[in-house]
Order: sequence, then C-alpha cells, then structure tokens
Amino acid sequence: MAHAARTQRIEARLLPHQKTRIERASSIEGVSVSDFVVQHADEAAIRTIHEHETWLLSEENRRVFFNAILNLQEPAATQTAAPAPA
Repeated sequence: MAHAARTQRIEARLLPHQKTRIERASSIEGVSVSDFVVQHADEAAIRTIHEHETWLLSEENRRVFFNAILNLQEPAATQTAAPAPA
C-alpha cells in the first residue's frame, strides 16, 4: 500500500482479545497493524457516511417524491391580521 505523508494520529484503547484479533488479521493480510486499522477504519467511515447521506426509497415512495417535485404548487397565501384599532 503506497502511503502519503501521514501527519495525524488517533489512539484507541483495546481489550486484550481485540488487540490479539487485530494483530492476527493484519498478519493474515500481510500489513502492519497500523495500516490494517487505518484501512478498515477508513472503509467503515466511508460506508457510514454513504449510508447516512443516501436515501433508499421504495418504488411507490420514489414515484410520490418525484411527482411532488415535478408538480410544485405555489404556497397558499397567508392572511395577516388586521391592525388593531387605535
């Protein structure tokens, strides 16, 4: 994996079994623990952001949504209260 200059740092506290599992997984992939953690944390971050920013609509909801956009109506006029008599 090619690296750009890394200038930021994150620290994490792990349970012993988590550290052991991460070390084993990084060894299986043939990368350092740091590279393994960064790669997988970044992938999880991308997924989380995508899920948060993406709307999934059923076919019916998609039809209603686009129909509303394509057939915009003018807002109803609001009535203002008459000024109070002096």
